[in-house]
Amino acid sequence: MFDFDPTSALRILAAEVMLVHSSEELANGDQRAVRCRGQLLLEAQAAHDTIVARAQALGYTPLFQHDPIGAAILFIPTPPKAPPSRLWLAVLLFVLTIASTMLVGGQEYIESTGQIVFNWGYALSFSASLLAILLAHELGHFIVARREGVAVSYPFFIPMPFFLLGTMGAFIAIKDLVPNRRALLAIGIAGPLAGLVVAIPVLAIGLSISEVKQVVPLPGSFTEGNSLLYAAMKILIFGRFLPSGGEDVYLHPMALAGWAGLLVTGLNLLPAGQLDGGHVFFALFGARAARIMSMIVAVALLGLGFLWSGWFIWAVMVALIGQQRSPLRNEISPLEGPWRWLAYLGLLTFILVFTPVPITVMTP
Repeated sequence: MFDFDPTSALRILAAEVMLVHSSEELANGDQRAVRCRGQLLLEAQAAHDTIVARAQALGYTPLFQHDPIGAAILFIPTPPKAPPSRLWLAVLLFVLTIASTMLVGGQEYIESTGQIVFNWGYALSFSASLLAILLAHELGHFIVARREGVAVSYPFFIPMPFFLLGTMGAFIAIKDLVPNRRALLAIGIAGPLAGLVVAIPVLAIGLSISEVKQVVPLPGSFTEGNSLLYAAMKILIFGRFLPSGGEDVYLHPMALAGWAGLLVTGLNLLPAGQLDGGHVFFALFGARAARIMSMIVAVALLGLGFLWSGWFIWAVMVALIGQQRSPLRNEISPLEGPWRWLAYLGLLTFILVFTPVPITVMTP
């Protein structure tokens, strides 16, 4: 009789694809992991695919990572399968978000009487437009993640009836290890691009039915900020940059939803942490560059906080979670060919839709 030692078997397995210089056993409670360092004998993805099935048969999953001496294979206990998401909760939150966005979007100010009344047409157009953008964004992530074989939750919307837009957005949770940088890029960029496919025509239609009028500051009113894309669309539709000459466009609720879609896309594409832009930047430049960029973004947001105070909160969030990320099964293999250009498209999209000063509150 003898006890089977998985550690020795994992080291032998690593030696099939790596010239092993050193190995060590890592303990976390009763969980054991094994890290082997050395020089890969195969391209990282090919090496991963060679040993992954046999490692999982031993109850371990190999993670291929960069290392100062070349590469490292970290064998971790295979995580248990994530429990299924609660569909009823996702549906309930979506219904509540429909109600909260209608409540906010249906408010209409009557200039002649100074009263605020509820307009069902405004409510429906705002809610349907905004939720179509957010749903397209989340479904982009959801569908591509499923195609990549990565388990994710259903989209969960966050109703917020006392917030400007009636919602704090939506999110999905990645519940599995992402295979590699290419898959991370595909999942990360799918949401923003899918959301923009809906947001741009919504904004164009909304602006076309909006009015340009003399600005009259009213209590509680605000001026929406310009991104490069938003400013360009106003120039295209109205023939001039706005606001200018004391005039500005008074957004139809559909236009407000389209503008909000651009704003949310810009926020998600910030190249930091677990945000979509952080995934894109990590996939393109790797772990070390992504950590440095997260710190740069936090400092930049602190500076922008003097223009719009909301950035102070974002700076703190990025500083706290900017270094946190889930490991990939293969962090070594770089993006190649069209995938690099897709990542560059994601960075360009961020530049076009980022709004440095999202909101300026107007004072009478």
